[in-house]
Amino acid sequence: QVQLVESGGGLVQAGDSLRLSCAASVRTFREYALGWLRQVPGKEREVVAAISRSGVSTYYADSVRGRFTISRDNAKNMVYLQMNSLTPEDTAVYYCAARNSYSSGRLYYTPSEYNYWGQGTQVTVSS
Repeated sequence: QVQLVESGGGLVQAGDSLRLSCAASVRTFREYALGWLRQVPGKEREVVAAISRSGVSTYYADSVRGRFTISRDNAKNMVYLQMNSLTPEDTAVYYCAARNSYSSGRLYYTPSEYNYWGQGTQVTVSS
C-alpha cells in the first residue's frame, strides 16, 4: 500500500506561484512512477505532469508546459509540483498519484494508469 499526502494548496492571485508537495509513505518509493493530476467540478480528471521512477523523464500537459515543473526526491519520498504564472484556469483540486513501474523511464499519461491517490489539495487562482 502507498499513502500519499498532498500539501501546499491555497488561494493565490493570477501570476503568482505555488509549490505543491506530496509525501509518500512507502519503503520502495523509487519503484513508483508519479504524477500530478487535477480536477475541476464537472470535468474529467487530467494528468498535468508526470515523472518516471528515475526522475529523468517528465511529461507536461500542453496547458501547463513551460509554467509547471514536476520533480521528485527519492531520498525523502517526496514529489513536488512547482506552478508559476498561475491563471484562473488552473483552479482545481490537485492530486498526487503513483503506480508501481518496472521501467525506470516510463511515464503514465492517463488517470486510470495510476493505482494510488492522495486526498487532493485545492488550488484557487483569482483574477
